[in-house]
Amino acid sequence: MNASSAALAAISGLGFGLSLIVAIGAQNAFVLRQGIRREHVLPVVAVCAVSDIALIAIGVAGFGAITRAAPMVMTVAKYAGVAFLLGYAFLAAKRAFSASALTAGGGTPIALGAAIATCLAVTWLNPHAYLDTMVLLGSFASTYAAPDRWFLAAGAMVGSILWFVALGFGARLLAPWFARPVAWRVLDSIIALVMTALAIGLLVS
Repeated sequence: MNASSAALAAISGLGFGLSLIVAIGAQNAFVLRQGIRREHVLPVVAVCAVSDIALIAIGVAGFGAITRAAPMVMTVAKYAGVAFLLGYAFLAAKRAFSASALTAGGGTPIALGAAIATCLAVTWLNPHAYLDTMVLLGSFASTYAAPDRWFLAAGAMVGSILWFVALGFGARLLAPWFARPVAWRVLDSIIALVMTALAIGLLVS
């Protein structure tokens, strides 16, 4: 191993990790919503980042081989994820059609425990997290030699941290746009549609 190969592996991990995580999904939608509301942003960002770091480490350590050897693991995660996504879509749709006005500073606050529990659910009950972070990234990392493999993992971990910090704390810049209830209804409607589409995608995949 030399410094140049380690740096290249880290940069590759950063780029590959960001390409997987920067997409509309249950986890990012929840972080975005909490960021706009400025509600428990630091704990939510921390839970997402630590969870992603754990998933990346497990994937690079060889979880992809386990899922290939025991497909039932992904099957169970698939149906648990479908149930959760549909439940989350229902709640988002209910908020979108609620008569109560939502603003960046209004609405019913969510407790810290509930925020963390939801954050864990949208992460660990999401089969895409296992597919992207463990299987795809794990398979990509397996093409690197053992020392460089972990520099690639470190790059992917840094990418996750940067993304969640930017999404969670940068979302407050959107707060002026969400000063009107209609903006929240549009956001929740989009979230409901995305969650439903993800659930359907999991069922037919």
